[in-house]
Amino acid sequence: MERHQVTLRMTPASLVEALRRALALKPANEGQVTAQRELVTSLESALEARRQRIVISQAGVNWVKWTGLLVQAACTLVAIAMIHSDNRPTALLALWLFATGVAICLLLIASHNRPFTGQISVRPEALRQVMPVER
Repeated sequence: MERHQVTLRMTPASLVEALRRALALKPANEGQVTAQRELVTSLESALEARRQRIVISQAGVNWVKWTGLLVQAACTLVAIAMIHSDNRPTALLALWLFATGVAICLLLIASHNRPFTGQISVRPEALRQVMPVER
């Protein structure tokens, strides 16, 4: 599956054209000036939402964070085991509870590692609202 690489330098032609046309309008009265200002603001918001989406999509959780989390989890599991070593049922319960917490934490981090892919993902609703409808 080919993956398209999008950069901040690439700007959608339709949004640029819409912004150019909005700025080219010559308002005749105060109401049109306000409408033009709102139109330009909305288009700039759409471009900014696109920029933010690109920045977020290129971010990720690096190996240092994963390693730090796993080392912290291992140290805590060892500490729990040492504290509860004289009472085996309590120690097993404490280890199981903490290991479950670590697993949930790892799952959450992994699911948000790539925020625009998979079941748990951010959708481009703000951009779809200003996207032109082709007829």
